[in-house]
Amino acid sequence: MSALHDLLLAPFSYEFMRRGLLSAFLLGVSGGLLGCVLVLRRLALMGDALSHSLLPGIAAAWLLFGTSTAALFFGGLAAGLLTALGSALLSRLTRVKEDAAFGSLFIVFFAAGVALISKLPTRVNLADFLFGNVLGVSPSDLRLALVVSAVTVAVFVLFYRSILLETFDPVFHRATGGRGGLVHLGFLTLTVLNLVAAMQTMGVVLALGLFLLPAVSAYLWCDRFVTMLVTSVCLALLGSLVGILISFHAGLASGAAVVLCLGAVFVASALFSPRYGAIRTLRAGGKG
Repeated sequence: MSALHDLLLAPFSYEFMRRGLLSAFLLGVSGGLLGCVLVLRRLALMGDALSHSLLPGIAAAWLLFGTSTAALFFGGLAAGLLTALGSALLSRLTRVKEDAAFGSLFIVFFAAGVALISKLPTRVNLADFLFGNVLGVSPSDLRLALVVSAVTVAVFVLFYRSILLETFDPVFHRATGGRGGLVHLGFLTLTVLNLVAAMQTMGVVLALGLFLLPAVSAYLWCDRFVTMLVTSVCLALLGSLVGILISFHAGLASGAAVVLCLGAVFVASALFSPRYGAIRTLRAGGKG
């Protein structure tokens, strides 16, 4: 029993571990919801572009204002929104498709971030924002995660019908008076907010893993949207708990540990899902 206590409970006697776990749980709830829409609308790569595009905003804020949580938040938010809104404008004002616009802006912003990083007085702490550091989750980071998660959940509750229609039948949604463009931009804004809030716990490079991997795993098990949302959130919470424990005991970056746990769930789901798994498909093909 003492060994089990040391493995599962003792790490959370430290305040920084409790803050890190609560932050990951809050972002797991909102990220699990957002990830389902990203997966179903085939926006996963756009989400990846958004996560990388935060880098120049964070680096610029670091250069100008230091390690202020508010400065880093607004710097990353500004860079992410510029990428999201800029790509939307490019796709509407030129012949460039939105995915190509995202990819192009992401490359430019990421290169600008790398250039700014080379001017930083120190790179060690910035690595924590890239790959996550549960040790660094401050009370202000936790409050930010709480606000962003609450806003995300509230948006899903209040605008569930619009999100549902825009996800599965955007043509019908817009034909019946729905503001599809506004829903799309609002969703991208929520994604940026959650990515910025996840900077400390998960890191901007790995934060998307907390959103996408639970959603993809849930997609392999569920046929109904509501069931997929609930399953995705539960997997995100479980992966966060196990990943942060592994991070503590093995001395790994918290973001990497959480993503690896969620990756293991995804691989298991891809192989063993009774209806959509690879093994089931191979067996059905062999019988045919």
